[in-house]
Amino acid sequence: MKIVLSALCGFCLDLLLGDPSCLAPIHPVVLMGHGIRFLEKALRKLFPRTEKGELFAGAVLAAALLAAVSALSVGSLILLSRLSPALSFLLEVVWCWQALAVKDLRVEAMAVLGALRDGTLEEARRAVGRIVGRDTASLTEDGVTRAAVETVAENFSDGIAAPLFYMLIGGAPLALCYKAVNTMDSMIGYKNDRYLFFGRAAARLDDAANYVPARISALLLIASAWVTGQDAKEAHRIWRRDAGKHESPNSGQCEAAMAGALNVRLCGPASYFGIRHDKPWIGDNRRPIKPEDIRTACRMEMAGSLFALALFCLARRLILLG
Repeated sequence: MKIVLSALCGFCLDLLLGDPSCLAPIHPVVLMGHGIRFLEKALRKLFPRTEKGELFAGAVLAAALLAAVSALSVGSLILLSRLSPALSFLLEVVWCWQALAVKDLRVEAMAVLGALRDGTLEEARRAVGRIVGRDTASLTEDGVTRAAVETVAENFSDGIAAPLFYMLIGGAPLALCYKAVNTMDSMIGYKNDRYLFFGRAAARLDDAANYVPARISALLLIASAWVTGQDAKEAHRIWRRDAGKHESPNSGQCEAAMAGALNVRLCGPASYFGIRHDKPWIGDNRRPIKPEDIRTACRMEMAGSLFALALFCLARRLILLG
């Protein structure tokens, strides 16, 4: 029951407060980022710059980070519970809160919509550049809109449903371990000259950690399409047809469901670090994408978040009672 209550309280805090900037220096993900940079620098000096050397160094980094996150989070909760169970519960609530991104995902996406409606295209590019990894300098209005909708869909899984999934299995420590894997992938899981081998372990771990949550997330988005008045039948059809088109085994799941729900095309060619990638289109081009689709995607994200919370809490209670 403690884990369910921690998750519920953490979800409510995130929904109300998001990630306050004053807490940024001590946010677990920020601290993980510092740890990843430190380990990368140290391990690159320690191991040879060969394919095998970089593969091994990357695996050591992943193992060391997960071991540190597990030991610190579990150890802190156990130690604090002996001093004060109430403080231990409070710490777990805070970590559950910091593992989620319900409010911030919506706020950042709506900032892109605001820039598209009331600002300039350059302001919209800067706004979407805060939440996507692709190059944004040459994006058109449609490109900016598509990027924002895609990141709402993908980060619904990475930032909300998947952390809740692991949180309701193993509490805040397991949710933080998931965030560590996700952070490693976002920092070093690239297929470029620098990280092709060094970041492979992080990328594979991320693929494995997201495999089940991504597919549950897609189903939750299909349900969200139904309750928000979008095309749930088409969302399911496009998900079944196009989810596997994406290079990632997981990213296409939610993007396909979102594309079908909105009756638009997502993904397609994009540039990363100055290199064009001819990614396939996902969805049918039934109508042009428009800025208001960002608002619709955010409504689906909110509905899906509530569904995820209810589903995972109920599943945990039923399993424990069974």
